[in-house]
Amino acid sequence: MSERSIAASLAAQVRAAELDWIVPEWPAPANVGALSTTRRGGVSVGPAASMDRFASFVPSSPLWLRQVHGAGVAVLDAATIETARTAPPVADAAVTREHGVVCAVLTADCLPVVLADRAGTVVGIAHAGWRGMAGGVIEATVEALVALDATRDRLVGWLGPAIGPRAFEVGADVRDAFAARDAGAVECFEPLREGKWLADLYALARRRLAAAGVSEVHGGGECTFTDAERFYSHRRERDAGRMATLVWLGASAAHARL
Repeated sequence: MSERSIAASLAAQVRAAELDWIVPEWPAPANVGALSTTRRGGVSVGPAASMDRFASFVPSSPLWLRQVHGAGVAVLDAATIETARTAPPVADAAVTREHGVVCAVLTADCLPVVLADRAGTVVGIAHAGWRGMAGGVIEATVEALVALDATRDRLVGWLGPAIGPRAFEVGADVRDAFAARDAGAVECFEPLREGKWLADLYALARRRLAAAGVSEVHGGGECTFTDAERFYSHRRERDAGRMATLVWLGASAAHARL
């Protein structure tokens, strides 16, 4: 690829198309591409509904997952890619070190977590709603990246749009699910009224990432629930569409920032 990073090229394409899709601002290597759609030109109820919109932004058709709010991770390699194209893996995360393979998740309040190693040789993505996050999907994704030869403390993360901490009302079951594994996680829950709390998915994800060895995490700050003009929200409208968040490796790691 040229000296220009994939992120810079994507940002220019998004502006030219007059879309408000999000190109992450994070210190990923120059050969890593990442993108998060919004309501405008984004993915509707099914991923195929707007597939043509991705064609000029990504190197290949995204590999979708059959998401179940679990902690399963699909490893997309030469042996599994073709099968994944016709039969989406039952998983809530995906990792790859294959160039041009687009890992993807769909969300509408849940948190998309994007990861890349600084060498520009491996990327991953996780669909982290509260159930999946409490169940360990973030840690499982990090472990899968390490198994592909990523160095744990050289991973960088980006948190895409999710329901914000002033809108995510939860009960004791959610709070207890996180506290059972990490007593300090109670700091991410603000008491609201008897038996109800406001949960901060972004803060919970950062705690999980830090515990897994990923200390540099960017993004966060969006709220899919309150920003109805820009984002879909399952909690706001049960029949909402979905946003897509994508990550991939370009053809070469030669210009990765080490």
